[in-house]
Amino acid sequence: MSKNDRVLNRTERLFALVLLLQTRPNMTSRDLAEHFKVSRRTIFRDLRALGESGVPLTYADGGGYEILEGYQLPPLMLTAREAATLLLGTEFMKMQSDASLAKDADLVGMKIHHVLPREIREYIEGMQVNTVMDPYWLNRHSSNSAKDSEEGRWYELSQAVARQSRVLMKYLVASRDELTRRTVDPLGLVYYSDHWNLIAYDHLREDIRNFRLDRIETMHVLMEKFERPADFDLEKHLDERGASPQNIDITVRFDKRIYHWARTSIPAKIDHEEENDVHVTVTFAFENIEYVTNWLLRYGKQAEVLSPQSLRDAMKEKVMSIGGMY
Repeated sequence: MSKNDRVLNRTERLFALVLLLQTRPNMTSRDLAEHFKVSRRTIFRDLRALGESGVPLTYADGGGYEILEGYQLPPLMLTAREAATLLLGTEFMKMQSDASLAKDADLVGMKIHHVLPREIREYIEGMQVNTVMDPYWLNRHSSNSAKDSEEGRWYELSQAVARQSRVLMKYLVASRDELTRRTVDPLGLVYYSDHWNLIAYDHLREDIRNFRLDRIETMHVLMEKFERPADFDLEKHLDERGASPQNIDITVRFDKRIYHWARTSIPAKIDHEEENDVHVTVTFAFENIEYVTNWLLRYGKQAEVLSPQSLRDAMKEKVMSIGGMY
């Protein structure tokens, strides 16, 4: 637990204890004490309180506590802050290109509203009226820019990841404008600044690859199962991908006034930052020069590429090409 984590009061801890044992059974009193950063004596007292309140606790043969299957918590009670956080999350999901996520988010939002006490509901309604996550969302999604075929794709793939089901898909390789047929073993889903990506073992390339969901033309989850690599860790894989031997060290000098905005969309882990009164100079490694070129164009004269020369040349060529249109 970090120093910024809020210490749970006893009521919150009891609730969290039930949720934890339902999702991670067979935890010992020592495990629970370490998780909640309290003494084992406190955990024993909490477990006794749960048992006295009717929670069907048992001690597994293999060691550790568990809750009998089928037990359900009483109706969820949310504070105004918790409800606001959840509903803010549903607004974010409505911004996804997968229309099914927006529909599900609407249903979740309605259910949360339904269970809220009147005073909290009125507070949330007032907050929502005066909170806009993206002022252009309505115009963007009322158009036909999002393909109908994307609906349900994120959910289908998340199920395929969880159930270790192989996926057959037609995938557009944008750099070659080529539609390819792929059989993949889905290992995880990753959200970047504006799109979802599937991390999967690609049988065509015999390697773990990254696939943008918005470039999947068609897909089918197969009945065929696969064995997930025992040593695969999604976060570790992403870190290693960031250290790809194909990466190029890139240094850009930003106008300090816009750097806080640019920093949120840098497409890689930042290796170095140096700041003065006027500029922030940042270094990161990335393999796709074309992507970085297009990304930097949005900042105009407020971003200057210092290195490598290949990126400077690509920027110059792109700017001249755009200038030639006018």
